[in-house]
Amino acid sequence: MLTLKQIEIIRAVMVSGSIAGAARLLGVSQPGVSRAMKHIEGSLGIRLFAREAGRYVPTDEARDVFAQIQEVHQRVQNLQEAVSRLERGEDVELRIGSVPSLAQVMMPRAIAAVRRRYADLRMNVEILKIEEAIDYILVGRGECVAMSYRLDHPSIAFEPLAAGNLVCIASARHPLAGRQSVSAAEIVRHPLIGIEPNDPYGRIMAEIFRARDLPYDVVVKARFGSTVAALVAQNLGIAVLDIFTAADLPRDRLAVIEIEEDTRFETFVASRAGTVLSSFAQFFVDRLRAEMQVLASPLRVAAPERPSSGASIP
Repeated sequence: MLTLKQIEIIRAVMVSGSIAGAARLLGVSQPGVSRAMKHIEGSLGIRLFAREAGRYVPTDEARDVFAQIQEVHQRVQNLQEAVSRLERGEDVELRIGSVPSLAQVMMPRAIAAVRRRYADLRMNVEILKIEEAIDYILVGRGECVAMSYRLDHPSIAFEPLAAGNLVCIASARHPLAGRQSVSAAEIVRHPLIGIEPNDPYGRIMAEIFRARDLPYDVVVKARFGSTVAALVAQNLGIAVLDIFTAADLPRDRLAVIEIEEDTRFETFVASRAGTVLSSFAQFFVDRLRAEMQVLASPLRVAAPERPSSGASIP
């Protein structure tokens, strides 16, 4: 049986017409090619080449062999090209989902890393409420969903992403804006803007008050953290958001303040149980986890950037 390496040597001699030319094509020494050809012909029991006018030409009895070698070589080239396309992500679409809190900042950072690695990969990103993620995975609309909450479902598998924490955000014009930290008891003294408290994600925000039996009143409710932040920027109230949503908030308009109580929570990536993520999806998950862990470790926020005196805040 001929090995692929031997087929490569035979074809190199056939294409170049000489041992020296084959050696150059293969990037090896002439004696190495010469020894290999003698071994191949001895093993096969036939002469593959005859010397004519100083060149190596296929013998009549070996012409069928060379036809097959060309076919094998073409198939190997086709295989290599297919692998190369796969490595670039060509003709592949990666479908992933995310809850809004992770889609605002963390997802774009991870997607940028995926695009740098797989330049030709197509991506389809869907923003989902937590309760929508089950159908998204089970009906095969996408491979995985980045989630801020873990559900109990026999057909859904969850893997940890990173731990997060909550922060308080206030307008740069708000009295709390100059504070480095604030307690939950202090937060409830101010009008609150937030996610619906009965929403799975809203419960994460509201737990800081429920755990301490603190009455609170959400005067304006909104579905997305980005909307909450925009309302806070208008100085309509303050809010409690997760550090992942707050990561890229404009610090000239909003102050991000640490909460003194322990507000740690876990995030997850969900996929269909019993399945293996594609290499593209796994790379995305790895990059998302890395981006989130960098942001959340240590679980602190930068000091707010205060506007200069007299500055006008829109």
